[in-house]
Amino acid sequence: MDIFKKTRAMFHLPEGMTYLDGNSLGPLPYAAQDRVDAMMRDQWGEMLITGWNKAGWMEQPSRVGDRLGKLIGAETGHVVLGDTLSIKVYQALASALELKPDRKVILSDSGNFPSDLYMAEGLIRMLDRGLELRVVAPEDVEASLGDDIAVMMLTQVDYRSGRMHDMNRLTELAHKAGAIAVWDLAHSAGAVPVDLAAANVDFAVGCTYKYLNSGPGGPAFIYVAPRHAEVVNPALSGWLGHASPFAFDLNYKPGAGIERMRVGTPPVIQIAALEAALDIWEMVDMADVRARAVELSELFINEVETRCPELTLASPRDAAQRGSQVSFAHEEGYAIMQALIAHGVIGDFRAPDILRFGITPLYVGEDDILRAATTLQEIMEGQLWDRDAYRIRSRVT
Repeated sequence: MDIFKKTRAMFHLPEGMTYLDGNSLGPLPYAAQDRVDAMMRDQWGEMLITGWNKAGWMEQPSRVGDRLGKLIGAETGHVVLGDTLSIKVYQALASALELKPDRKVILSDSGNFPSDLYMAEGLIRMLDRGLELRVVAPEDVEASLGDDIAVMMLTQVDYRSGRMHDMNRLTELAHKAGAIAVWDLAHSAGAVPVDLAAANVDFAVGCTYKYLNSGPGGPAFIYVAPRHAEVVNPALSGWLGHASPFAFDLNYKPGAGIERMRVGTPPVIQIAALEAALDIWEMVDMADVRARAVELSELFINEVETRCPELTLASPRDAAQRGSQVSFAHEEGYAIMQALIAHGVIGDFRAPDILRFGITPLYVGEDDILRAATTLQEIMEGQLWDRDAYRIRSRVT
């Protein structure tokens, strides 16, 4: 059996729906329901607080972090789960800046996810030591890596267009310039092959509810390279990042290695859901996932451009420069997407004019791609999007 037919059968996909939004929220793995139910019944229900020891809840963030780490090329013992992606961005950036106390500039790009930039702005205000956030066009990052840069902070795959940075090259150039490299893998982990160790990355962060299918609000992760793990000082020095949390020392002493990057109580139930999803990921090879994603993406681009000439490709045409999503632009993009959703094809919209589609081979196949393209054609040819109801902006787009 084709491995992707097998993995598709492991997800709950509502009848009549074509789901191309796994780059925003992955669908429910059937096994996650059973795993969470068993955890709640047999661990929380029967063990109560003793589950921290008996069920291994305290070790869960690092143990499952290592499982996730295999998908992103991390060394064993250097990924930990917990908190939100914004918190992990803050942690990584603060620690990186402390490693370069003589420099003042954080370099990022205009394709970065805004929350990463917001966290940088907030950290700069709090530190109040003359730091600067310098935001350049994505294509100008390389030329901007001068000797005043403390940290290069980038998202590998642009959340709007799917444009992908060359992580290896930019990390090497950042190091040559004397800077620290921080990468956000929110649209990379589970989407494209990543090898943090080979790329010599300093810090990496990401979320698990997109391609990794841990569910809404799923935990974030942080990676710290071995050369930094025992020397970084976490800005958010939480109780569970202490060397001996249950010694109840009134003064903070950082834990060993990646453990010091823990902050608060881990989301045990949500990590249980992630564990079930990772069981599926361990059935596939990331190179095969990438190859299939490229095939499906190329098919989608060809079909949409043939059927819907009014739409403009907003993603790189070269698959090597594109993540696992395809975006098209249209001035009525929001209404078009709402019409598409109403007709059973789920993508999403990103301001100002982007229709965004996640190409996720674990549960998306050629039939989904063709149905999405033909439905989009019907909507464009019939101007079915031109209704007031489709222009009403919901809180989440």
